[in-house]
Amino acid sequence: MPPESPAPTVVVAAALYDTDERLLAARRSAPPELAGRWELPGGKVEPGETPERALVRELREELGIEAEPLARVPGEWPLKAGYVLRVWRCHLRSGAPRPLQDHDELRWLTADEVWSVDWLDQDVPAVKEVLRDRD
Repeated sequence: MPPESPAPTVVVAAALYDTDERLLAARRSAPPELAGRWELPGGKVEPGETPERALVRELREELGIEAEPLARVPGEWPLKAGYVLRVWRCHLRSGAPRPLQDHDELRWLTADEVWSVDWLDQDVPAVKEVLRDRD
């Protein structure tokens, strides 16, 4: 019997909307191979941390905001080997998002503008599901 492969590291991301129903996108500034491409903001779940707590922590660290995860968007998407992306719809509780780590620009996108940015390849299926989940 082959050895079991370890559980993937979960990367969480936020489908964060403002009061005008625009989706927040973040442009990567690092690492170099991802710089200039756009993603849903978030980060890795640390050992002993729930995905929802990780998302709250990551949004505080990366964007300087307090957010509340509301519901998980159906699905999960493979990233690089050993990583999987899961997305939550989130409510902005306080603060104004600003790029603090790994990003150099943020943009609020209307439904008509969502595909005007160059999303990271691995985020495209997640963004499609976020849009589908809103309908």
